[in-house]
Amino acid sequence: MRAVVLNCTLKPSPQPSNTDALAGVVVEALEGHGVEVTTIRLADHDIPPGVESDLGGTDEWPAVRRAVLDAEILVVATPTWVGHPSSIAQRMLERMDAMISETDDDGRPVAYNRVAGVVVTGNEDGAHHVISEIAGGLVDIGFTIPPQAWTYWNRGPGPGPEYSSTDEGHEWSRSTGRAMAQNLVGVARALAAAPLGPPAS
Repeated sequence: MRAVVLNCTLKPSPQPSNTDALAGVVVEALEGHGVEVTTIRLADHDIPPGVESDLGGTDEWPAVRRAVLDAEILVVATPTWVGHPSSIAQRMLERMDAMISETDDDGRPVAYNRVAGVVVTGNEDGAHHVISEIAGGLVDIGFTIPPQAWTYWNRGPGPGPEYSSTDEGHEWSRSTGRAMAQNLVGVARALAAAPLGPPAS
């Protein structure tokens, strides 16, 4: 089984990413379940705005899309900025919009029979709102969202330290991340055994 983590931090490599640090907990847990995990930091790639799967030219989204569709599990990891997902996360959803009308050989939307979860970091509150925005978009695109398929860390209302600069609240975020990985794998295995068919007409 394979998983792809799309890190939607605004920081290109090799800058340290708090979002990557928390996503690493989920990656480690997934690997503990025998899942092969690939992490892609979208800020490192040329992904122009649009709602098509391939905009041509230097567009690197087609390779990201292929990685997502070659996996059974998708994890979207994003920081919180002004109470919302990062602009890169929003762009990712916009580029995935094309998947809604793309079908596989059996007539199913291409995202069907894949599960997805969300990782959120931020030193202010708003994580549940961000999780809802990302998860809602992924459901529209065709992904299955298992129960408690998320983890987050934030310090609470008001500015404060970042995830990597404090140990505050880490154990809760880690245990929730491990539960998230377990649920993603469980539902992915269930869908592999009994896949969804094409939508009823």
